[in-house]
Amino acid sequence: MSKKKIKDIYKNKIKLISELNNFYYNNSDPKVSDQEYDSLKIEIINLEKKYDFLKSTNSPSITVGSKPSKNFKKDLHRVPMLSLANAFTEDDLINFEKKILNFLSKDKDYKISYSAEPKIDGISASLTYKNGKFERGLSRGDGREGEDITSNLETIKDIPKKILDKDFPKDIDIRGEVFIQNSDFENLKEKFANPRNAASGSLRQKNPEDTKKIPLNFIAYTFGFEQGLNQKKQSDYLKKLHKWGFKTNPLNKTISGIKNLIQNYKEVEQQRANLDFDIDGIVYKIDDFDLQKRLGNVANAPRWAIAHKFSSNKAISKILDIDIQVGRTGALTPVAKIKPINIGGVLVSNATLHNEDEIIRKDIRIGDTVTVERAGDVIPHILAVDFKKRSKSNSKFIFPDKCPSCGSKTVKEFNKVTKKVDAVRRCSSEGYYCDKISIEKLKHFVSKDAFNIDGLGKKIIEGFWKLKLIKFPQDIFKLDYQKIEKLEGWGSLSVRNLKYSINQKKNISLERFIFSLGIRHIGLENAKLLSKHFISFSKFQNLPKTKNYDDLLNIDGIGETQVSSMKSFFKNEVNLKVLDELGKTLIIKNALATQKNGLLKNKSFLVTGKLNGISRAEVKSLIEENSGNTVSSVSNKLNYLIIGEKPTRRKVESAKELKIKIINQDEFLKMLNKSS
Repeated sequence: MSKKKIKDIYKNKIKLISELNNFYYNNSDPKVSDQEYDSLKIEIINLEKKYDFLKSTNSPSITVGSKPSKNFKKDLHRVPMLSLANAFTEDDLINFEKKILNFLSKDKDYKISYSAEPKIDGISASLTYKNGKFERGLSRGDGREGEDITSNLETIKDIPKKILDKDFPKDIDIRGEVFIQNSDFENLKEKFANPRNAASGSLRQKNPEDTKKIPLNFIAYTFGFEQGLNQKKQSDYLKKLHKWGFKTNPLNKTISGIKNLIQNYKEVEQQRANLDFDIDGIVYKIDDFDLQKRLGNVANAPRWAIAHKFSSNKAISKILDIDIQVGRTGALTPVAKIKPINIGGVLVSNATLHNEDEIIRKDIRIGDTVTVERAGDVIPHILAVDFKKRSKSNSKFIFPDKCPSCGSKTVKEFNKVTKKVDAVRRCSSEGYYCDKISIEKLKHFVSKDAFNIDGLGKKIIEGFWKLKLIKFPQDIFKLDYQKIEKLEGWGSLSVRNLKYSINQKKNISLERFIFSLGIRHIGLENAKLLSKHFISFSKFQNLPKTKNYDDLLNIDGIGETQVSSMKSFFKNEVNLKVLDELGKTLIIKNALATQKNGLLKNKSFLVTGKLNGISRAEVKSLIEENSGNTVSSVSNKLNYLIIGEKPTRRKVESAKELKIKIINQDEFLKMLNKSS
């Protein structure tokens, strides 16, 4: 290849990465995935290594980010905000450590301690404090010069405005990441593509009052300029940050040895789905500040730190077929059967297409080449179609106007509340006339928050249905155990255990019974409200006779949508027969009035991990019955963290950090004078 050709290829790549940087940093609008961007960056750096005549002031080997926006006043960082080199494999980490040992003239047995810190996918910011007072905040910008976004940063509650600790440095730039929690992003997803875009866009609001309305968070992790910092290690500095009032990442660890770094990497990657913020890797920093100073920087990155990126959560595949699944409420969900691909270590062969409107909007067809995304444990979905690779024979997918299970007409209902036609198409069949709906109703009936019958999972329900052992919920309590014992995979012991589990659940609270029926729009919370209104099963069962449907509108939390669903349920003769049969078989306990001075008065609880023989819904009910309350996350408002099997490590560590009492299932039940 000629020198001119090589230069042209290089220039085009430099131009492309400059454009991508502008979209990412200034427009909050990334045009490619992180993996594609990193690949382009590596290609440019490799070209520069191979051909010494290739140089550019916009090369990613010497630049960070993009030039600051013209919308804000610009200012220089007192110490540049450098970029980080990336590692993708164990070999990359081995080479990283080898270079450090060579630079320091240490032998291979020299033990290096690293601060391993999960890398939050947010917006970097540098906060200047003088004499304990927050004076200025800059964005990363191009690493040398950033945007002055002080007014917007002042709206973030996580950022202390005044620090009174005597050991706080006289003058320091605290650096960290501004981000939005995934749970908060749910209310913003109509305006922004992802949480990072939302954080970036919010920080670039010209009016701080607009920024104030956005639930921004800040996690601190390093410093730039400093005068009076007494810590000698990164790990000690992180502890001080927490003491000074800054939030730090609860998953931070100090680790030695590449094998241990890899083990921690795998553990954190598995936890990604349970975190309420996006992370895209782990940053390893040499823990000793003196060693950091000796190692210094190379070009735009420090020698003493590296970012270990997680595997991509996107991949390319081909749609082999589109299957229509029918849910418990009759909703028809299209699922793409795709050529199996590995995404983030998981083999994916199905991807949800959500609904008919989504297929039309993205023009998805059988045979298309598509980008599939899998984020944590979220069901994989189709991001986009590659129209350039579409064959002319790929015809438009026509959504069925009849239920693929029972042949009933499919309809899109008009929502009286939103005044819009629902995006979801549903089977118009009522009750248990549609086989697919019936099976899903039965699965719901035995689910954790309903009857929670051990040994009677979804696959067992499907198997019993095919063998015509069950058709309606009441059949569960009249099973032919002699016939089951003769089935493959069953024996006298497993049948005896199943029989015991079913008999144990013949005694149930009214709220869980109402929830188990799978009435559309009646979730567990609404079931609780209804149980407190009816008090007894007989009054609930007699609703169609009394026709007091309008009385339900007086219940705070129950609206016309729920009442309409109740009417539809009680109009169906099969549903009435199911209620009658279950009423003869079960002991349905009356709703208990909430105690005002119960054993758990003024105490708050949170459960993490799997409990033995009791569902979270039941635990929550017990807490509320005894004047306690439950919370959704670990905070200073929490009194007790109840842990079961395989608890979420992040919650446990956060609880320890906040000195919240951690108890097990037995200890919780003892508080109620019960035993497990």
